[in-house]
Amino acid sequence: MPVPPGGRPALGRGVRLAYDDVRGRPALLYPEGVLLLNESAAAVLARCDGTRTVDAIAAGLAAEYAGVAAGDVAAVVAEVAGRHLVDFDPPAPVPVTPVAGATAPADGPPPDPPPDPAPIGMVAELTYRCPLHCPYCSNPVDMRPYRDELGTGDWFRVLGEARRLGVLQVHFSGGEPALRRDLADLVGEAHRLGVYTNLVTSGIPMDAGRLAELAAAGLDHVQLSFQDAVAGPADAVAGLPAHTRKTKVAAAVTAAGLPLTVNAVLHRGNVARLLDITRLAAELGADRLELAHTQYYGWGLRNRAVLLPTPEQIATAERDAAEAQERYGDRMQIVYVVPDHHLARPKACMAGWGSRMFVVAPNGDVLPCLAAAQLPGLEPPGVRTGSLADAWYRSEAFNRFRGTGWMREPCRSCPLKDEDLGGCRCQAFQLTGDAAATDPVCELSPHHGRVTAALTEARAGDGTRRPVPRRMGGGG
Repeated sequence: MPVPPGGRPALGRGVRLAYDDVRGRPALLYPEGVLLLNESAAAVLARCDGTRTVDAIAAGLAAEYAGVAAGDVAAVVAEVAGRHLVDFDPPAPVPVTPVAGATAPADGPPPDPPPDPAPIGMVAELTYRCPLHCPYCSNPVDMRPYRDELGTGDWFRVLGEARRLGVLQVHFSGGEPALRRDLADLVGEAHRLGVYTNLVTSGIPMDAGRLAELAAAGLDHVQLSFQDAVAGPADAVAGLPAHTRKTKVAAAVTAAGLPLTVNAVLHRGNVARLLDITRLAAELGADRLELAHTQYYGWGLRNRAVLLPTPEQIATAERDAAEAQERYGDRMQIVYVVPDHHLARPKACMAGWGSRMFVVAPNGDVLPCLAAAQLPGLEPPGVRTGSLADAWYRSEAFNRFRGTGWMREPCRSCPLKDEDLGGCRCQAFQLTGDAAATDPVCELSPHHGRVTAALTEARAGDGTRRPVPRRMGGGG
């Protein structure tokens, strides 16, 4: 994104500089993401407070350091602005916390630089309880193994261990994490440790008072789910009248000064209203919109035949997403990704197995991805019996598909193996029964026909079948 002439850059809402005392380098933290910075970029962004032009920032840096060029400063600002992390000409100054000592250190002395890879993010699935009944939910169909939830003290210990591993972002998720009475305490502990906190919520248990409590505890960002653009079909998917309440919660989020992401899971029943969903997000004042196609795990897998869009619907959705970007891209970040089943090559799941993120389930299981518990022979390590460091670095579960050494042909000799990292192991298992198989999304997979067969089934659907709603009981 070009820098407007004379524009005064400022860090956007929910964006902050921090110092990662684990890696020993500055970082830019923002909703759903982290940028590790060099010292030069951090020095530029530390001066982006809405009071100075790029030329003035460059002049100030040149007075302190040799070799500073205005073009280099503009390039840093333009790159960050292109990610919707910088605004220009705010109505009032936007203070920036100095990067040195910007984060509270984790308990104990800082360790040596962590071995590679060190995790950046943790998904803390606090509970699988949820008031909604969405048929695309990726939570496990059988909830029974997860009823013995970690307590507050357990989660405090997990957060401390995660920070010492290098985690800079925690996503409090579920189920519905706001059903936990200790949510503000957990947010507060993560904030004390210097971790950026995202709340992934349906909004149903929330109100203005609860949001104010969470904001005071240090919550950085709220991701709020919407099932559709209007109440009728949205409430039918949710299984209760939720849509109007969600719009009120969205207003409370922005009133609390928190950045808002609207997340809409797309499927055959609502993908035609992509532009309407985008307009709703803009009207709600969202900073980000995630147009996320259904992931076929858990309940989503059980209902795939009903939820999977046709290729024709996806082609229309891609055009609509481009139009949405043109209409609304200047006011909010719009994230749209073509779903796996409609690609010729797979995506790197979770940026690669055991490379950047991990999941802690409600019962304390530590997993390389959200759906890994289904894989046969994968014994997940647990925080009740071991440390996160043991789980991340030394467990068989995390090393089983880490990197590329585990691959067979055609993946082993594929020139793209370092980009897609073999695709999704859970998808491979679901479609072939073998977690080490080439992801069948790939057109080179000998099992690619199973994906095309699913798309053929989607085309042939007569629209009369109804999805099985998510239930809170056992295996059902």
